Amino acid sequence: MTKHFERELDGLKKELLELSAAVEESVVKAIHSLKDRNEELAREVIDNDDAVDNAEVALEEQCLKILALHQPVAGDLRFIVSALKINNELERVADLAVNIAERSLVIGRHKVIDAPFDFIHMAQKSRSMLTRSIDSLIRMDTVLAHEVCEADDEVDELNREVYTQVYRLIKERPENAEILINYISVSRHLERIADYATNIAEDVIYLVEGKIIRHQPDDA
Repeated sequence: MTKHFERELDGLKKELLELSAAVEESVVKAIHSLKDRNEELAREVIDNDDAVDNAEVALEEQCLKILALHQPVAGDLRFIVSALKINNELERVADLAVNIAERSLVIGRHKVIDAPFDFIHMAQKSRSMLTRSIDSLIRMDTVLAHEVCEADDEVDELNREVYTQVYRLIKERPENAEILINYISVSRHLERIADYATNIAEDVIYLVEGKIIRHQPDDA
């Protein structure tokens, strides 16, 4: 590996970790904006989305530049391919944070009602998965990555419970239908964040072990 190639790879890793941190911060702020009915935090998440998009585009261009100039092989090639995929998944997580912030603004304009589900618990689960997937990337830790993948079923189940509870409450209190439907959206967005965290963890497993585990049965 040439010194120039090594510096470019180090720069790529730094950019990827910076983007990861920015996206995680957006998710945290979006969750707190919903929990605390904080319009300022919600607007911060929405206003910061362009910066995340620009970082995602810059990182993709850097990956393509390295591929074109250096034609890496083996582990270096796997890293760049994984970086491209993780980059895309992080941008989608950031979009979901924006969606949650937008739902927070809508919910904040309505009177306070008891949330139809423990969205804080679900949010903590999704955020934890995202944090651990990023940690697994930083540490190249496939044990942690597998733990993230295993946690996805729990968030999926929480999302299904939300749908059941919300539909019941809409029948009981139809005047609250609009705000309840927004809570369904929040639940779906949290579930999708968990899905993307799982994808990142699977990318880490591919990066470290060279194994593609996506779509494999649980007992494979």
